Amino acid sequence: MTQTVESLFDTGLERYKTGESPETLIPVFKEVCDRAPKSSAAWTCLAWLYLLDNKPNSAFKAAQKAVKLNPQDPQARVNLAVAMLETNQKGLRQHIDAANQLLTLSPEWQQEIKDSIEDGFKRKPDWQSLAKVKNWLFEN
Repeated sequence: MTQTVESLFDTGLERYKTGESPETLIPVFKEVCDRAPKSSAAWTCLAWLYLLDNKPNSAFKAAQKAVKLNPQDPQARVNLAVAMLETNQKGLRQHIDAANQLLTLSPEWQQEIKDSIEDGFKRKPDWQSLAKVKNWLFEN
């Protein structure tokens, strides 16, 4: 019996939290995105996994979809900014500014982004693009 999209998403998230590699989780989140193409959360997760797996072009495409589906998601904006840095895209500042504005609205979102960034550094210690984005969001 096939899992529901929600349970597939939740299972993928749990597997990620236990430290499973992005490489093995990308197919899970690709399936979620295929089955629920309007799920910005799924596209956001897929973009993050692609970034961790050094696939910036795929990350850029997934992050663009996530932001298009939910422009109010600061994590989607962060993922897009990192992917843009890694693929030398222009127009990065607007996403940093949007993420900054969203983070001022919610201390909870601020904490979630900080936690996400720390998780990124645990999995990919000298991630320079993420360090730049962190600096722009929190050190200025």
